[in-house]
Formats: sequence, structure tokens, C-alpha cells
Amino acid sequence: MSMIDTKENNPDKLEQAHLDFISTVSHELRTPLTSIRGFADTLLSSYDRLTPEQRNKFLHIIKDQSNRLINLVENLLTVSKMQSEKELMIFKAVDVIPFIDSAVQMIKNQYKTHNYVCNYEKNLPKILIDTDKFQQIMLNLIDNASKYSPENSDVYINVSQNYNDNTLIISVKDNGIGISNENIDKIFNKFSRVDSPLTRKIQGNGLGLYITKTLVEKMNGNISVESSKDGSNFKIIFKIASPEDNAKKIKE
Repeated sequence: MSMIDTKENNPDKLEQAHLDFISTVSHELRTPLTSIRGFADTLLSSYDRLTPEQRNKFLHIIKDQSNRLINLVENLLTVSKMQSEKELMIFKAVDVIPFIDSAVQMIKNQYKTHNYVCNYEKNLPKILIDTDKFQQIMLNLIDNASKYSPENSDVYINVSQNYNDNTLIISVKDNGIGISNENIDKIFNKFSRVDSPLTRKIQGNGLGLYITKTLVEKMNGNISVESSKDGSNFKIIFKIASPEDNAKKIKE
């Protein structure tokens, strides 16, 4: 589902887009808030009758749902900032491997049963990126692959150079159930989530891949996905930096 397009000139469509946006955000906020209030009420009213294990379980649920709310708010702020003409991106020619390794380490702390297999070509060239935004891209892609891969499975991160068109290719592959052909074009839309028994069990707000695609394109890159029953492979491609591409500031 694609939400508000600020370039839309049709008043009726713009009004409907606003209503859809409010409805979707309200739903995404209501679910964790209802859960937090319910378990907090139970703890307050029945604390003495609950076992230590039950109290601990309820507190962990409250914490998880609070993190879900924080993630939603952060994503909404990111989307708002991306749509602002005042957003500043600082481009630098850098080696991306340290940023990818840092993202892998952060995600590994959340998914301790997963195995992260990193394959990097040697002597990779630098690319021109905003490093903070690039790390957000990698965190989103690796987290997404981890969420949809079963426990004790592998997540693959590959980086290679395409010498034919002078680009760097970064791919993140999961071991999930894959994405159907009819849903491939929808996954990068705002608030879009593929409906399946697996996705219903996994928390998400449908903004991560939209943010990822927008940031990749703002850095003059390209993102695509190939999927089968054995999993999905997200691939991002950036042009290799030229010698003079150092510490440039570009106002988007």
C-alpha cells in the first residue's frame, strides 16, 4: 500500500491518502499499546498471585512491544525526513566492509542462533555514499533476512565488483519461504507486508524496505530482489567512486 504522495494534485485522492495513512498508523500504534496496557494492568491487579516466571514473561512482552513502538516512531521520523527537501546527505568515498561488519555484529546480538556468512572479494574499490544512511540500509536488510530465516539457519552477505560496468554489488540472502511473484513489486511500498502464516507471526510495520529503497536511490544506487521457495536475495548496486569523489556534501 503506497501512502501519501506530496506531488498528488487531485484533492480527493490526496484526502483519501491522508485517511489511509492515519488509519494504517493508528492500527500499527494500537496493537502494541493495547498489549502493553493489558499486561501492565494484569501486573498491577494480580502481581501477588502471579508466579515469578509469569511476571518475567509479562515484563518481557511489555519491553518487546515498547521496542516495537520505538521502531515504528523512528521509521516514521525517517520517512518524514526523507520526504523533506531540507535533508542533508554527506557523501564520502569509503570502503564499505567495516560498515557491513558493524551492521552484522549489531544484528547478531539480536539473533543469536543465526549464522552470518560473509563473503567479500579482496581489494574492493570504494563507493560514494552517506555512511550513516548506508549503515541503516545494511541494518534493515540484514535484520529483514534474519527475521524471515528459521532458527539455526544461515544469512549470506556477499560483496563483489562488477568489472563490466564499474559497480559494487552487495547482496543479502535469507533462508525464508520466499516472496511470490505478485508480491515482489509491493514489498518496497510504504506499510506493505506480504500476508502469509510466517509474516503474521513476525512483528513489522512495512516501512523498513521502503526506507531502504529510498535511501539507496538517494545515493544513486539500485536495489532489486530475487526470490524462490529457498529464500530471497536482496541486491544493491552502487557505482564505484572516482578519485575526485571525496567528502562531497550534496543537499537532496
